[in-house]
Amino acid sequence: MFQLVSAVAERKRMGYNVHREILDEGAVDEMAEKSDSKTSLSERVKKSMRCSGPRAKECLLTSVPVVSWLPRYSLKENALGDLISGLSVGIMQLPQGMAYALLAAVPPVFGLYSSFYPVLIYFIFGTSKHISIGTYAVMSVMIGGVIERLAPDSDFSEWDNLTNETIINITNRDAERVKVAAAVTLLSGIFQILLGLVQFGFVVTYLSEPLVRGYTTGAAIHVIVSQLKYTFGINPKRYSGPCSLIYTVLEVCSLLPKTNIGTLVVSIVAIVGLILAKELNSYLSKKLPIPIPVELLGVVIATVVSWQVDLENKYKVDVVGLIPSGLQPPVLPEVSLFSKVIGDAFALAVVGYGIAISLGRIFALKYGYNVDSNQELIALGLSNSVGGIFQCFAVSCSMSRTMVQESTGGKTQVAGALSAVVILFITLWIGYLFEDLPKAVLAAIIFVNLHGMMKQFMDIPALWKSNKVDMLVWVVTFILTVLLNPDLGLAASIGFSMLTVIFRTQLPKYSLLGQIPDTDIYRPLEDYNQVRPVPGILIFRSSATLYFANAEMYQESLGKKSGIDITKILSAKKKLEAKRKRHEAKIAKKAAKKNAVHMEGEPEMEVQKDIAVIEVDAEPDPSLPRAIVLDLSPVNFLDTVGVKTLRRIRGDYGEIGVEVVLACCQTGVVDNLQSGGFFNDKVTKSCVFSTVHDAVLYCQSSRPEIADKETHF
Repeated sequence: MFQLVSAVAERKRMGYNVHREILDEGAVDEMAEKSDSKTSLSERVKKSMRCSGPRAKECLLTSVPVVSWLPRYSLKENALGDLISGLSVGIMQLPQGMAYALLAAVPPVFGLYSSFYPVLIYFIFGTSKHISIGTYAVMSVMIGGVIERLAPDSDFSEWDNLTNETIINITNRDAERVKVAAAVTLLSGIFQILLGLVQFGFVVTYLSEPLVRGYTTGAAIHVIVSQLKYTFGINPKRYSGPCSLIYTVLEVCSLLPKTNIGTLVVSIVAIVGLILAKELNSYLSKKLPIPIPVELLGVVIATVVSWQVDLENKYKVDVVGLIPSGLQPPVLPEVSLFSKVIGDAFALAVVGYGIAISLGRIFALKYGYNVDSNQELIALGLSNSVGGIFQCFAVSCSMSRTMVQESTGGKTQVAGALSAVVILFITLWIGYLFEDLPKAVLAAIIFVNLHGMMKQFMDIPALWKSNKVDMLVWVVTFILTVLLNPDLGLAASIGFSMLTVIFRTQLPKYSLLGQIPDTDIYRPLEDYNQVRPVPGILIFRSSATLYFANAEMYQESLGKKSGIDITKILSAKKKLEAKRKRHEAKIAKKAAKKNAVHMEGEPEMEVQKDIAVIEVDAEPDPSLPRAIVLDLSPVNFLDTVGVKTLRRIRGDYGEIGVEVVLACCQTGVVDNLQSGGFFNDKVTKSCVFSTVHDAVLYCQSSRPEIADKETHF
C-alpha cells in the first residue's frame, strides 16, 4: 500500500515540456487532416436496409436475446439458484398479484394472469437477468384510475325488487372493467414497441432519479388512499380528475362512523402480523438460505381463519370471492376504447419503462453486463401487448420481488420463467382455495409493501444538502402527482423538470479566468487565491451553452465582467465621428466659397491656417483590454442566434480596438460557426484556438515586443 501511494505521489511530481507553434483551428484541421466526408441520409438508410448472413444472425440474437444466452446456460452454476429464486418470487407473485388487482379495480384472479403471460414474454425478449416483471403498485393504481373513470359503479346500478334498493351489478361491472384494463394495456404495449423500434429508449433520460422517486412516492399515497375502503369496510364514492385524492380522503373521513368493525380488526391484525414477520425475516436473513414467504403465510392463515369463522356471513367482511380455474382465452380488446385511453396508455408506457430500465441498469452495473434500453422497450411492449390480449393489466418491474430474486441466488431470467410456472400451477389447480381470503388482508399486504416507498421521504433532507434544484424537482413532482393524479402528474412533472434545465441554462455562472502561475491552466479568478489575471487580456467563460434563450444575457454579462459599456462607447464614437464629418463639411464649404471668389478675379486671399480639426484617436483606450478570449468549452452547440451573438461581439469590440478570439470550441461548434456565416473573407479560423493558452499567447504575440510565435509550457 505504501509503495502504491509513493508511486502515485511520484507520478504527480512528474512534469512535462511541450514545444510547438501556436495553433489556431485552421492549423489544427490541416495538421490532423480533418475529414469533410459525411454520410448522407440516403446512404445511411441504404446501409441499414442491407441484409447479409452475419447481419441477419446479429439481428435475430439482438431481437430475441433468449436465443443467444439459453444455449449457453450453465446448469451447474445457475440451476439451483434460479430454482430457489423462481419458487420464492412465484410465491410472492400470488398475494401481490391478487392485491394489486384490487388496485387496478379488476377481480383478483386477473392479477394472477398478469403474473403469468407477461413474465413468459419478457423471459424470451428481455435483456435484464435480475428484474422481476409482473404486477406493480404504481401501474395498478394508474390503471385503476382509468377504469374508475370509464366504468364507474354508477353505470351498473340496478333496482332490486326484493330489497327495494339500488344495487351494483358486480358481474357486468367487472366484465366491462376487464375490457378497459385490457384495452389500455394493449395500447401501452403498442406504444412501447413503436418507441423501441424507432430507437427511442433515450426517453428515459428525461425521468431523472429525483423525479422518479418523487413520482413513485406520490403514487404510493394514491395507492394507500385507494385501499382505505378495504381497511375500514366502507364504500366511498370514487372521484376522478385533479384533486380527486383530497375529495376521496374527505369522503372516507365522512364514512368512518360506518366502519365495519370486523373488517377493521382483520386489517389491524394483518398489518401488525406482517410487520412483525418482516422484521423477524430481516433479523434472520443471514441465517436463512431463503427468506420466509411472509405474504404467502399471511394469505394462507387469513384464508383458513376466514373459512373456519365464516367472516363473510357473520361479520360482513368482504372476501375475494369466485376464482375460476384455468386460463382465459385470448380476446382482442375493443378498439373503440383506444381513443378514450390513448393518453393514459402513453403515460403507462413511459412510467413502466422508466421504472424497469432504472432497476435493470442498477443490477447490470452491479453484475457487469449490459441492458439494451431499446430492446427493453420492445420486451415490455410485447409483454403488455400479449398480456392485453389475454386480459391482463399493464406490468412493470417490482423492487421488492427483484430484491428477493437477486438475494435468493437468481442469476438469469430462468428464475422469472419458473415463477410464472408457479403461478400457472396455482391458477390451474389451487386458486379456488383462496376464495375466502378477506380483501382487507390484501390491502394490508399492499400497505406493508409500500414502506420502502415511504422511506423515500428521507430523500428530501439528503437532496437539500447535495442539490437544492433536485430537491425542488422531487417535492414539486410529489405535490403534482398527489394533486393531479399519476397520469397528469407525470406530464406536469416532466414539464417542470425540463423547465429547471432551461432555467439553469438561462442563469449560468459567468466567470473571468486567470492563469495559475507557470502553468497553462486557467481557472475562475473568484474561486482561487493564487490565480492571476493575464495583463491586457480578458478571458471570459459561461458555464452553459450559448443559444437563443441566454444570448442577450451572455453579452450583458461580458460587459459587466469586463467593465466595458460597449453600447455607450460605440454611441460616443459615432457622435464624435458625426461631429468630425460635419466640421470637415463646413471647412470644405468655406474653401469652396473662397475658390469661387478667386475664380471671379478678386485678389487671392490666403486660406486661414491652424483651423481646429477633431480627429478620432487611432490608438485604443489604454484602460481597455487589448484582447478578449471567449472560452467556449461548455458550449456543445450554437444556434443561429448564438452565432450572430458571437459575430456581433467580435464586430462591436473590434470597432473600439479590442480583438476578440474564441477558444476551446468543439468540432460541432466550429461547424455551427461555419454554417451560421461567422467566417468570411476577413474572419477566418485563425481567430479560433484549440486551447485558452494558445489564444492567450496569440494575443500576447500581437504586441510589438513579442516576435516569436512559439511557446514553452
